[in-house]
Amino acid sequence: MAYPIAEIVACLENLYGVPEWKPRNSPLEELIHCILSQHTSDANSFRAYRRLRERYPTWQAVVDAPVEELAATIRSGGLANQKAPRIQAVLKAIHAARGKYSLDWLHELPTPDARKFLLSLPGIGPKCAAIVLCFSMGRPVIPVDTHVFRVSWRLGLIPKSLGEAKAHDALEAIIPEPLVYRYHVALIRHGRAICKAQNPRCEQCPLRDFCAYYNNLQDSSLRSE
Repeated sequence: MAYPIAEIVACLENLYGVPEWKPRNSPLEELIHCILSQHTSDANSFRAYRRLRERYPTWQAVVDAPVEELAATIRSGGLANQKAPRIQAVLKAIHAARGKYSLDWLHELPTPDARKFLLSLPGIGPKCAAIVLCFSMGRPVIPVDTHVFRVSWRLGLIPKSLGEAKAHDALEAIIPEPLVYRYHVALIRHGRAICKAQNPRCEQCPLRDFCAYYNNLQDSSLRSE
């Protein structure tokens, strides 16, 4: 089955513009920030990451810190009592694997091998691994957050029952590699602005012709008349 991915991306980029990929952080910095970003807002996670780096000048200092002290430092990111030991465990695992606190060597690996290593780290799942690969390394890997997942299943590209974790592989199988990053950014922007979780603004949406969710609503409305 052919999916109109290029048309979907083009429609959304007419609204939101074409994003330009630039590396945000080193792979390790991206990974630690990703842990801090879980179940909180961007503002809170950025604040927690800034405080972490200000208090601890090296990753070794983060590992050596009393876990209660580390949790207090990153408290603004939420779930600090869970995130602090996870960060220390991830750093220890990386050092044990390579003898240093760095993931720059992942650039030398094929994407499947780099992903496999990231997923082997304590508490790191498909979304976090994809964020590192996509935003730090420029690999054609799509991070599936709540917006990407919601808009994708509403469009009918994946079944809702699949869930966010399994959606990574399903979407990567149908999205052309050159469009992966652009698709990710476009769907996040669209999910925030129009295709909202509650009360989606379907009448303002340029994707109505592609959208299974909208077409089902229209069919239901006609049947009820």
